[in-house]
Amino acid sequence: MAPRPLPSTGAVTGLLETVGFFRDPDFARRRFERFGNVFETKLLGQPTVFVRGGQAIGDLLAQPQASEGWWPASVRMLLGSRSLANRNGAGHRARRRVVGQLFTAAALRRYTPGIVALVEALVADLQTAQAPVALADRLRRFAFAVIAGVVLGLEGDDREALFIDFEIWTRALFSLPLALPGSPFSRALEARTRLLARLKQVLTRRPLPGGLDLLSGGLDEAGVPLDDDDLVDQLLLLLFAGYETTASSLSCLMAAVLQHPELTPWLQADLEGLPWPPDDREAPVAPRLDALVSEVMRLNPPVGGFFRRTTADLVLDGVAVPAGRVVQVALAASNRLRNDGSSDDDLDRFRPQRHLDGDPGLTLLPFGGGERVCLGKALAELEIRLMAVGLLKQVPLQLLPDQDLGLRLMPSPSPRDGLLVLPSTQAPPGPRPQPAGTPPLRG
Repeated sequence: MAPRPLPSTGAVTGLLETVGFFRDPDFARRRFERFGNVFETKLLGQPTVFVRGGQAIGDLLAQPQASEGWWPASVRMLLGSRSLANRNGAGHRARRRVVGQLFTAAALRRYTPGIVALVEALVADLQTAQAPVALADRLRRFAFAVIAGVVLGLEGDDREALFIDFEIWTRALFSLPLALPGSPFSRALEARTRLLARLKQVLTRRPLPGGLDLLSGGLDEAGVPLDDDDLVDQLLLLLFAGYETTASSLSCLMAAVLQHPELTPWLQADLEGLPWPPDDREAPVAPRLDALVSEVMRLNPPVGGFFRRTTADLVLDGVAVPAGRVVQVALAASNRLRNDGSSDDDLDRFRPQRHLDGDPGLTLLPFGGGERVCLGKALAELEIRLMAVGLLKQVPLQLLPDQDLGLRLMPSPSPRDGLLVLPSTQAPPGPRPQPAGTPPLRG
């Protein structure tokens, strides 16, 4: 059967489409419903093909030789030309091997005691809190402390200065790349310069702090050791990969637990079997906790999608996509579509038990997929489990009423009012914010 022609929104300049993309959380979903699972539009004048669904994503990832990594101009400029995120082919693979040494099973075992200590510090603060705590902000600090402190070995003033500049840098990642004086992008470029200088200083320390000794001797695609300028660009990407998405996932996870009080007794069987602090034995299985994390990431993936650029003509879900097109894999929209192409109201509902009922028939890629899957995936999964178990076993929390629990989406989902909480013993009386239409948990 001949492939179908590529449907198009008909956008000429893409100006209105760009505004909608940044402001409308249902931008992609509305167009998928109109044009199908593969369609083309323009964003900032760039022809962009949006895809969703297991068939289209599978077709794309099954042909890695026919596409390459791609990012919007703002991301490319803020990450830097040396970053493995901006490289393809041998250069990308060589740097991925080097940075990947920070995320091996042995490296994660090395980091675990430091992560547990950070969880315990947050638990102690929450247990004694007398005033409302913005939990999302504290989880951001935790995630940054893991990657910057435990992995990179930065402490005290070094880490605080890095955090301030990194927040400035992160907020402009997906912005108009106009370096006008005082603009978010201009401030981010200035923050990038300071970040690289500070990271380069870290590489001069002996012994190398944190896990940085694991990078020693890393070679580029020509077999030449990576110089410091190259390494600090990889460390900047590492900070983003190991921080922003993890902070988002933790915030959305705790928001789900706090908005769904029926989760606490449902999770109890798993929590009782998970030791805290964890010991050296292999972590016990925790199917309900895993199902909860999967459902949170399904409804609120830490990144809304990932990009590729076609280097050859492709057929995605039966639609012809020519070479030279930017493709965005729309994860949030895909997560509400079954692999057989069906969708219904159940996929819009928060229902963790769907992941215990056998194969849910979904393609879930919260950390991306293929040969460019997120390097920080294993570290993020470790942090999420340790924080979830440490908090849920030790400190009951309650949401403050009258707060906005909606999510801001850029650069990754997070509760708008910061997820204000108090320990249950300190929480004022008042109605707990409740989501509607959630079925009782089972399984």
